[in-house]
Amino acid sequence: MSVLVNKNSKVIVQGFTGTEGTFHATQMIEYGTQVVGGVTPGKGGTKHLERPVFNTVSDAVKETGADVSIIFVPPGFAADAIMEAAEAGIELIVCITEGIPVQDMIKAKNFLVGRNSRLIGPNCPGVITAEEAKVGIMPGFIFKKGNIGIVSKSGTLTYEAADQVVKAGLGVSTAIGIGGDPIIGTPTKDAVELLMNDPETVGIIMIGEIGGSMEADAAKWIKENGTKPVVGFIAGQTAPPGRRMGHAGAIIGGADDTAAAKMKIMAECGVHVVASPADIGKTMAEVLKTAKA
Repeated sequence: MSVLVNKNSKVIVQGFTGTEGTFHATQMIEYGTQVVGGVTPGKGGTKHLERPVFNTVSDAVKETGADVSIIFVPPGFAADAIMEAAEAGIELIVCITEGIPVQDMIKAKNFLVGRNSRLIGPNCPGVITAEEAKVGIMPGFIFKKGNIGIVSKSGTLTYEAADQVVKAGLGVSTAIGIGGDPIIGTPTKDAVELLMNDPETVGIIMIGEIGGSMEADAAKWIKENGTKPVVGFIAGQTAPPGRRMGHAGAIIGGADDTAAAKMKIMAECGVHVVASPADIGKTMAEVLKTAKA
């Protein structure tokens, strides 16, 4: 079992023939992901990386049976790419693009309502089910198969957590990089819920950052419904209020947006909160040992 992607996922790449699309599609194929083709308008009927190129997502789905799409499309066109994938019936849409205008994302998010499509991102590293499928830009060699699920707003901290989990003698079931923009498809709570319901995942690492209420919402859900231990970390503990830090969504707008406030809520809800990212792996190992005892 895994969540979102596995060795049977059929993946297409939107923006397939561009520099980013080509580079990361090559890496995904090398990892063992079933990349069945790609979309670049105007280049339909050609081949790229020994796979067919289509003019539209709809054509790609008809010909390949693709159920997953990854988007490497410039910000001005990325929201349209998301909507095109949803309209074509793609079940999982992973949008890597950073800097999509907020108004475009509002439109895309509304378009997804009532459709059978889940969006991960934008501005995210993607999703990886260790040693099965990588739909994203993460360094695959870090992720070894195991039973720890990772949900993270930060790409870099996703890799850091995976590395620590492996070094602690554990491994990763699925890691979900949800993205750091103000408007994203799958919030922290929904990603945690997917892993909580996955029979192969025995523990969850939840990495958040300042800004918004996603981590607090997830923590409250965990308190009510959690059946597995969760280790949490919040980035941005020294960030000044009112200044955006890195991600577009990482800005302290009120008292509940600070790292300290989020960490307090998480701890009160039973999440094992660590003050430093260096403690993520060993804390997870300790918590699991205690749970078994």
